Amino acid sequence: MPRDWLNLSWKLLLARGAIAVLFGIAAMAWPLDTALALVLLWGFWALFDSAGSFVQAFERGTPAAARLLLVVMGLVALVAAFLAIFSPALTAVTLTWILGIWLIVRGVFEVVAALVASGTAPRGLLLASAAVDVLLGILFVANPGRGALGIAFVLGLVAFVWGVIFLVMGFAMRRRVGALDQPAPTL
Repeated sequence: MPRDWLNLSWKLLLARGAIAVLFGIAAMAWPLDTALALVLLWGFWALFDSAGSFVQAFERGTPAAARLLLVVMGLVALVAAFLAIFSPALTAVTLTWILGIWLIVRGVFEVVAALVASGTAPRGLLLASAAVDVLLGILFVANPGRGALGIAFVLGLVAFVWGVIFLVMGFAMRRRVGALDQPAPTL
């Protein structure tokens, strides 16, 4: 039984690695298409989330306050879904702009945390993290279109690296399984 499990796992690792490498190459080669595809997927998820909120709002026994909240959340998700599906480029830019603002705010809070941290806290690391967050945030806000492309490219790079790791692990596992198949030497 263990041999079958090992045999299956190396094949899965190789398949996952190959798919990740191919996805990574495609995402890096076509970051605009990747960003738009991700926004579209997010839009369809928001559409299903909206439907789920509406169904939950009108289930029997849902309190009135919760019903109102679920309807509002459903409407917001519905608007976000239609924007993402029918205007994915605008949505990608908007989401990147929001990410940029969030990074700037996060960086400011990290600076404050570094300044008020006790003597044992690694202030230098907090300040370095804050600087990266603020710098990325400013870059995203200043040019959200390129920021969205950058995010898609980095996603592709990460997928490619993970794919290579999975391929190496799969081949190593295959070698191990092959060693198990060899008959033990007789003395």
